[in-house]
Amino acid sequence: MNAVREVFRRDRVFDFMVPKVVDDLDLSHGTLLYMEDVSVAFDGFKAINNLNFYVDAGELRCLIGPNGAGKTTMMDIITGKTRPDTGTCWFGSRMNLLQMNEPEIAQAGIGRKFQKPTVFEHHSVFENLELSMAGPKGVWRTLWARLSSAERERIDEVLELIGLSGEAQRLAGALSHGQKQWLEIGMLLMQNPMLLLVDEPAAGMTHQEMDRTVELLTSLAGEHSVVVVEHDMDFVRALNSRVTVLHQGTVLAEGSMDQVQNDPKVVEVYLGE
Repeated sequence: MNAVREVFRRDRVFDFMVPKVVDDLDLSHGTLLYMEDVSVAFDGFKAINNLNFYVDAGELRCLIGPNGAGKTTMMDIITGKTRPDTGTCWFGSRMNLLQMNEPEIAQAGIGRKFQKPTVFEHHSVFENLELSMAGPKGVWRTLWARLSSAERERIDEVLELIGLSGEAQRLAGALSHGQKQWLEIGMLLMQNPMLLLVDEPAAGMTHQEMDRTVELLTSLAGEHSVVVVEHDMDFVRALNSRVTVLHQGTVLAEGSMDQVQNDPKVVEVYLGE
């Protein structure tokens, strides 16, 4: 019986259970994500057109643009869902994302949150974070394993960070829309990502929830790089970060919110519509 317990210890990871991921992230140049000369077409339509996009380590970046500008396709390329026709995409200086599949990219440290929150509604908030924890997964391991003190501490840290410490035992399905968004961000954080891609977090939120989400995303910058795709310009302004404007699959403008909002090209194609 002791031998069985030893096998299913959470704090012990055997070589055969360790996922084969690239472990040579190089941030010596300070840049976490490089996309250069990237293009991809669908049925003759260029969704991404000679795109150059860079994100620094620890940076909070907002990505805006009209519908069809290429924002979703760009995130699909970063996460391995879509392969570009031309160009390069690197994570750090040595990890070629175009030679990795979706699970490898996720394990390497890139997490993505879609617009609609996806949580395990019939499990508690605590259990959602536990199920999302980085490390080997499996039916037997989940059934037999017990949380180590370090793992419990990590879950408590994330609960505090996302503002759900008081909801730890509540079913995720009973949370408000905003709370579900925060929980899903917490679930990503349990994977220890270096880069988080967050799609329209403010959609459907109350003003109070939006204010709390601004605080949360701002607090993540520094330890993580965060790219936020958003249509709500008040929310983007509140984040007070560098803004990239996409149009027709390429970068139209970059700078502060004031700079891009006053750029005549941006006013013409997006903000002035």
